[in-house]
Order: sequence, then C-alpha cells, then structure tokens
Amino acid sequence: MTPAVVSMPRVLVVDDEASILEALSKVLAKEDMHVVSARNGKDALELIRREPVHVMITDLRMPGMGGDDLLKAVKTLTPEVEVIVMTAYGTVEVAVEAMKRGAYDFIAKPLKRAAVVATVRKALEKVALVAENKDLRARLEAATCRDIVGHSQALRSTLEVAKQAANSSATVLLLGESGTGKELLARYIHDHSPRRAQAFVPVNCAALPESVLESELFGHEKGAFTGAVKAREGRFVEASHGTLFLDEIAEIALPVQVKLLRALQEGEVEPVGGRRTSVDFRLVCATNRELTEEVRQGHFREDLFYRINVIPIRIPPLRDRSEDIPLLAGHFLRMYAAKHLKGAQRFTDEALHLLSGYGWPGNVRELENAVERAVVLARSSEVGAADLPPELRDPQAGHGRQLSMSVGTPLAEVERRMILETLKFTRGDKRLAADLLGIATRTIYRKLESGLISEEAYRRTNPAASATGTPDNPEADDGILH
Repeated sequence: MTPAVVSMPRVLVVDDEASILEALSKVLAKEDMHVVSARNGKDALELIRREPVHVMITDLRMPGMGGDDLLKAVKTLTPEVEVIVMTAYGTVEVAVEAMKRGAYDFIAKPLKRAAVVATVRKALEKVALVAENKDLRARLEAATCRDIVGHSQALRSTLEVAKQAANSSATVLLLGESGTGKELLARYIHDHSPRRAQAFVPVNCAALPESVLESELFGHEKGAFTGAVKAREGRFVEASHGTLFLDEIAEIALPVQVKLLRALQEGEVEPVGGRRTSVDFRLVCATNRELTEEVRQGHFREDLFYRINVIPIRIPPLRDRSEDIPLLAGHFLRMYAAKHLKGAQRFTDEALHLLSGYGWPGNVRELENAVERAVVLARSSEVGAADLPPELRDPQAGHGRQLSMSVGTPLAEVERRMILETLKFTRGDKRLAADLLGIATRTIYRKLESGLISEEAYRRTNPAASATGTPDNPEADDGILH
C-alpha cells in the first residue's frame, strides 16, 4: 500500500548552531519541504503557536530551554507534532530516554543527509496516517450518528412527553408503526434520565426464539440446559442501574411474560437453573401492535400490559410530520455521503419535491434506505429524481393515498394536513387543490394568510410555487374546511 503523505510538509529545525540550521534547511528544502528554524526553545514555541508544524527536529543540548524541556512543551501544546531529536555520538542513551517521553526518533551527529531525510519522511508518514485515521473516525461517527431530527409540532410534542418521562423511573411504553424510530426515542429517554451514565441495553424480542430469549433476558447457570457450558448473566443484570429496552415486546411468549411480570413487580430475576437475584433497572418497551387487541385475543397478559403501560408514548408516523422530511433527507444524505465516501451534497428541487410528496409507509426507516440508495447511485454532487427509487418517481404515486390521523387530533391540524397533502398532490396548484377538496380557492389563501399553513410548508408542496399572490375571484366559502 502506498504510504500516506502530508501534502505540504512543514518542518521546524531548532539548534543554537547557525551552521546546523543552514545545512538542515538546505537539505530538507531540496526534498520539497517548507522549513522554518529557531535558535532556541522559546522561539520554537512561538513559531509553533503562530503556524502549523508537522515535524520538529531539535538538538537536546541548548542554552536556556533545552531540547528535553522543549519536547515536553511541544507534546503538551501540540501533541500531533512528531519530534526528532539530535544527539552527539556517545549520548544515545539520552536520546532513547527522550523517545520514551514522546520523541518519534533520533539522529546522531555528525548528521548524514540520507539518514536525516529518511527519518523525517517516516515521521511525516506517521503524521499523515494519524490525521487520516482521525478523519476516518470522524466520518464513521458522522455515519453512525443517530439524532432525532425534525421540528414539527407532532415530533416536538412527543419529545416533550419523553423528556418529562425520562426524569422518573416509571416504565415507558413506546407505540408506533415500524420504522418510526422507537429505539431512537428509547435512547433519548435514557440519555435524558438520571441513569444516563449507566448502560443502555437493547433487546429485539422478535429476533430470538422463546428458549433463547428467556436465557438472554434472565441468564442461566452452568449445566442448566444442553449447551450451557458456562454461567451467563442476563440482560436484566447487564442493565443494572441503567435502562433495559425491550423492542417488539408483543412477541414475547406467555411463559416468558410471567417471569417478566415478576421481575417488574419484585425487582428480582431468576436465571435458568439458578437463584433469584435483585436488580435495579429502568424498563422501556416498544411495539408496533395494538396491545389492547393482543390482550383481548389472549396473546398478551393483561396484568403485564397494565404494568408496562405506565407512560405510553405514541410516536407519530412520518406522514403526520411531513414538514420534517426535508430535514431528515438532508441528515441522511450527509450521513451516507460520509459513510460511502461519496460527493453528494444536496438534492435537486425535483428530488426534494418527490421525497416530500411520498407517503412513506415504511416511515423514517424507508426514507433512510431511499436516501442511502440515492447517494450511492448519484453521479454528481446533486441527488436528482432519477437517483430515487422508482415508486417515488411514479407520477401516479399520490392517487389513492390515504391520510390517517389519531383520534383526538385537533380539527385545525386535520385541516392543515389535508390541505397540505392535497397541495402536494397538485404540485402547489391552489385552484386544483380547492376543487379536489370541494372548497373555495380563497379558503386556501386564507389559511396561508392566517398562518395555519406556513409559507415554508407551502413552498415544499412545489419548489417552484409561491405562497403569495392575489386570491381568485371571491366566491361563497361553502366548503367544509373553513
């Protein structure tokens, strides 16, 4: 593999002998390195404070601040600078001690051109590799970062309840469709709780069969069953003083539900083949099923349901927070551009319009997958409509689309969403939207002027549209939305 290099290497040479400074400066300048020099340690530190340096070569024995003290100061001030020390023949032991204190290498006097160049180049390669590694770690962190993105009223209301619940130790039940971000909200609750410094332990109950799930949750003793060659602590113990997140809790079999109920009631877990152990944990559960129906059908214990349903939080589907789609899409674009080392930087207006107008039955997870696909397929810095999945590009995709809302949604919010969704379908055409809704065109204008529908939200229905304008000829406002 070709070694990493620094594009414009800067080398600082420090020595109280002018002849050494002049000789090293000439040698390194011929190797396409930018060389700066200092006659003492104090001047060297001033240079490093003013401008970046990749490698420093310093004599160990100098009047005033010696090379040893300079090494310590540089490693404290700018630890990324690699330091090479120069030492006279017969004092190699001193140079070795300097390396133990952070020096990269040493070169012995009298200096030899080939040795100096080779040592400096190796130091520069290390500087480049460290910088590259740091950049890759930053990219990886950016690619794996999972933030709750959005500013819609529906999301803000959910986060307010979650933050209030986080301060308590009460059990939280997260309800919502697949792909709405239940685990993300569970982590949010943990991160805002007094237990944030302890472990957050997630378990996907749907991914494990009953026998394995019981052992996974409660642990087992050695020899408790075939294959139990050693004892194992369960997830309850692992989450001690922290948060245990049980995703898809409706998938837990009835026998395991009994043990879970006991753990919640008594604060004790019983490993398979072992004795009860006291545990201190905070439980957050999640499901995409209606647990009341599961209880009615006998698939879920009623007493367990009431035990976990202390603070239920329903996460809104993406279609109910459509104003967050541009923010989420931009977040995922940056994340996957970093992960896949792609140059994608923005969406075209047409692509953003298609993303905002789609129904997203798979919610945020589907949006994330669609954006990742688009980023990988994009051939330029802009992600266009052609890069999106086919179902988004289908001009008939809006036909037959249903808009669902929870019982109890305020009428004003129902009106707002209905008008916005219809405007998306008509690409911002207010007259056509009014015809489809059976209302007067001026009703839509009035909603825009009153602020029920923000100008920004309207612009997203059609990037080329304008929220301003003169209403059509006044007519009787006889529609149902007024």
